[in-house]
Amino acid sequence: MKAWFKSGAPWVWLNGGAVALCMIMVVGLLGLIAVRGFGHFWPADLVQMSVLDRDGDRQEVLGELVRKEVIPARVARTNGYTVAEDVPLVTRYLIKQGNRDLGSDFQWYLDVGMGEWHYPENAIVVERREWGNFYGFPVALKEHGEVISRLGDEDFWPEVEARVERSVDLHNEIRRKEKVEIGSINHKLERLRLERRRLELQGVSPEEMAQAEEQFAVEREALNEEYRRIKAERDAIYEQIERDSFDVETVNGMEKTIHLHNIVRVTRSNHLGVFGKLAHYMDRFWEFLTEEPREANTEGGIFPAIFGTVTMVIVMSIMVTPLGVLAAIYLREYARQGTVLKLIRISVYNLAGVPSIVYGVFGLGFFVYFLGGSIDELFFPASLPAPTFGTPGLFWASLTLALLTLPVVIVSTEEGLARIPSTIRQGSLALGATKSETLWKVVVPLATPGMMTGLILAIARAAGEVAPLMLVGVVKLAPSLPIDGNYPYIHLDQKIMHLGFHIYDVGFQSPNVEAARPLVYATALTLVLLIIILNLTAIKIRNTLREKYRSASD
Repeated sequence: MKAWFKSGAPWVWLNGGAVALCMIMVVGLLGLIAVRGFGHFWPADLVQMSVLDRDGDRQEVLGELVRKEVIPARVARTNGYTVAEDVPLVTRYLIKQGNRDLGSDFQWYLDVGMGEWHYPENAIVVERREWGNFYGFPVALKEHGEVISRLGDEDFWPEVEARVERSVDLHNEIRRKEKVEIGSINHKLERLRLERRRLELQGVSPEEMAQAEEQFAVEREALNEEYRRIKAERDAIYEQIERDSFDVETVNGMEKTIHLHNIVRVTRSNHLGVFGKLAHYMDRFWEFLTEEPREANTEGGIFPAIFGTVTMVIVMSIMVTPLGVLAAIYLREYARQGTVLKLIRISVYNLAGVPSIVYGVFGLGFFVYFLGGSIDELFFPASLPAPTFGTPGLFWASLTLALLTLPVVIVSTEEGLARIPSTIRQGSLALGATKSETLWKVVVPLATPGMMTGLILAIARAAGEVAPLMLVGVVKLAPSLPIDGNYPYIHLDQKIMHLGFHIYDVGFQSPNVEAARPLVYATALTLVLLIIILNLTAIKIRNTLREKYRSASD
């Protein structure tokens, strides 16, 4: 036994077991997040049952079963329910019954006095743009207030599906006209205003100002005419989209009319088969990845957050890579070894341990207020007092993260440079190359994998940061993307959404906790997968460069 311990085999097995345990924990965590998050998009069956309320009255309930739990009977009695004294435990069910405009969205119901569960085939879920889901039964489909089809008619469901699809297409067309076409006109009008203000600040002569005013008036009138045309087209679409309505009733018989322009989809969950539910799942999942959020971020998609995260990471990588590489090259290849260099290295190592919120405060004070305010005064005086770069935005968020991850890139690049054998440098110098040529044509290419390793670590840390971004450019809801068709196309001054902050906002600031819970899991897994994709892309580039320079050195 003593010889076995001396051989080191137990420690090999211990390390292997520790690695296996860590892998199981990681896979288990990701599996839990995936089940809790992506399972939200699967259409659950709608259950109907009768229950007793606190007053002992019986009422009908229709909704989705979210979860159930066993609680002590005394807790139920404390909350006003009538439970026999000899009953120690009771089961309660959390039902998502929707109809937020008519009452509570989620409600707990005890199994005491609960009737038999059944699943009505005609029960529907109406996903609305406002007030969440409606759970109930269809009654009739109307056009301009006149009934065109009722439940039971042969063409009722095909007509409902066709008109809902038409309404969604019209809604998307309205959104495109408002955000793209009208947004472009507003952008051009704002540029005209800023150009006029710039001429005023330059103090041009009255004759030149009058001539410019005539030109501005012509351009402004052309833009206004274009706006009136687009607005007329949009208003015509509004008239079309307001044509249809859908009469429904709740499980308790309350009738309600829902206009189709407020409907995203109508689902008969109990009527769908496995393939129908799978198609519905893919449709909702795609909407989650490609649409904008709504209903205080508890409904809709997360595309602006995904786009903002990717854009910020790319801009951060463009800024941190040259700064970190050049700093590491200077420290390793050019700086004189001594006390000052040791202090610099100690400072770099200490910067890696500074809390991220400190970087956020520094970015807000120095980058945003000092540098941004100075840039506005020098280059954007016509926009003042409204700030352009003197306010949190994409550029300052990326620069703050670049400063945050700079020590990681410096250390990794230095390690990569240190691994290059001195014989390679000496051989290059012996062949007549200068020190600069040796560095940039021999040493740096061979150290590229180390540089890419630093970038990979920087991306992994930056993509998940939240605290500093709350101060320097990330918001709850950004009305537009930082990249569009308006000059200069990439708007580094705009605020953005971020997946990390979106998780915080939905999880801790949402007015509807139960509705937000699955979206927190789904968004968290999306962030993890996004980081994995970004890292795999960087790893692929690193491996390609490694093979390229390895073959070149051979």
